[in-house]
Amino acid sequence: MILKIYTDGACSGNGKEDGGSGGWAAVLLFGASRKEISGHVGNTTNNRMELQSVIEGLKAITKPVKVEVYSDSTYVVNAVNNGWIENWKKNGWRNAAKAEVKNQDLWHELVALNDVYNPKYIKVKGHSDDVNNNRADELAVAASLKAKTLEE
Repeated sequence: MILKIYTDGACSGNGKEDGGSGGWAAVLLFGASRKEISGHVGNTTNNRMELQSVIEGLKAITKPVKVEVYSDSTYVVNAVNNGWIENWKKNGWRNAAKAEVKNQDLWHELVALNDVYNPKYIKVKGHSDDVNNNRADELAVAASLKAKTLEE
């Protein structure tokens, strides 16, 4: 059996100098079992929340199992599937433009979890007909709004 983790991140005010109010969520499916988790962060970005959603989903695993991560984040899925992370590591965590890779703290955490669980990453289209991706989005947006409320 395969554990399927649907992830999403949201950020209100993304692009502001100090970031925005963010939320992350993951929907974990294993056979007939379903678990939904979410959380919020202040002063963040959408990319950080996309990463955090995957990290938290993987951290929620309680036993060794085959894992598939479903994400609508091109940033996350391409970094794993297209070898960006390996190139960043080889280049001292610098990207193709020789600039320092952003969100290194989260990338390092994700790399460590990927080493443990070796998940397969699958890109899904956001805001479409994937009910579990849509649910992760709903949870992430709600968490983001909660963060915004706490900041006010």
